[in-house]
Amino acid sequence: MKKTRVLIAGFGNVGRGVLAAIGNNPDMELAGIISRSPERVAREVSGVPILKYDDVAGFLGLLADVAILCGGSKDDLPKQGPWMAQYMNTVDSFDNHSRVPEYFHAMDEAASKGSHVSIISTGWDPGIFSLERTLGGAFLPGSRAYGFYGLGPKGGLSMGHSDALRTIPGVVDARQFTHAVPEALERVRRGENPSFQPGDMHTRECFVVVEPGADKAKIEATIKAMPGYFAPYKTVVNFISQEELNEKYKGFPHDGAVAAAGTTGKGNPARIEYRCVWGSNPEATGNVLVAHARAAARLFAEGRRGAFTILDIPPAYFSIYDREELLAHWI
Repeated sequence: MKKTRVLIAGFGNVGRGVLAAIGNNPDMELAGIISRSPERVAREVSGVPILKYDDVAGFLGLLADVAILCGGSKDDLPKQGPWMAQYMNTVDSFDNHSRVPEYFHAMDEAASKGSHVSIISTGWDPGIFSLERTLGGAFLPGSRAYGFYGLGPKGGLSMGHSDALRTIPGVVDARQFTHAVPEALERVRRGENPSFQPGDMHTRECFVVVEPGADKAKIEATIKAMPGYFAPYKTVVNFISQEELNEKYKGFPHDGAVAAAGTTGKGNPARIEYRCVWGSNPEATGNVLVAHARAAARLFAEGRRGAFTILDIPPAYFSIYDREELLAHWI
């Protein structure tokens, strides 16, 4: 079995999830890790090269087939994505929905010029749920497909929003939990096809640790005004200690569902739903990223170039199994 060699770019929670996923896929192998803090990574991982981001000759010498970019969407990926795409094939989980078109075009330009493949905005949303929304709208013409997150009583922990909180000056650590608005989901299930504003479907709850003497009022105002993350939503900000955060809000659970409702034929009601429940959000994202790395390698081998999303890729390209196995046991 020819293995796809993966370079992990960035080693936070998502990078750790990717590392775990590589170990569960026998057709994948870790070529190395690049990080802004290789000394920190070396305390967690051994047996593979660990290099700095700017060591271009070093990481190109690892002969990786695909780099999985694990940086944050707010500040990291908009710069790192196009920069890496000029050197090699990439996969990322850019998750700022409002900026996906802009990011796609930047990545398409960089990957095309570099003669590489870049798959963007993959994970479970955007990613899996993007596909399910598209299918729901196609299979129930005239309906709208909606994504809901944090359906359980504790909500779901968002890595992207938590990362955005940690970029604010004075914030030491933070977790952000998303809560679905139950009545909004029921309206969708009833087939109302409502025209929701972003804040109609979810609320956001933040647990924030700040530096001693930090201006909490300023930090709270900055959070609630942050475009693309918190500005459109009802947002509650709780300031707590690091000890309380570590004890009460450890782990990374998340969940969500895509729902679409409409009619078929002569007005018969119909509903489509797709649900994900994850005990570990970063490990779930890592699994999806690794499957997309497999797809990126296959697209590249076919001579395809430029940027892609999950909507552009045949589902068989994600699977470790060949066509005959898929025909025999998965169709």
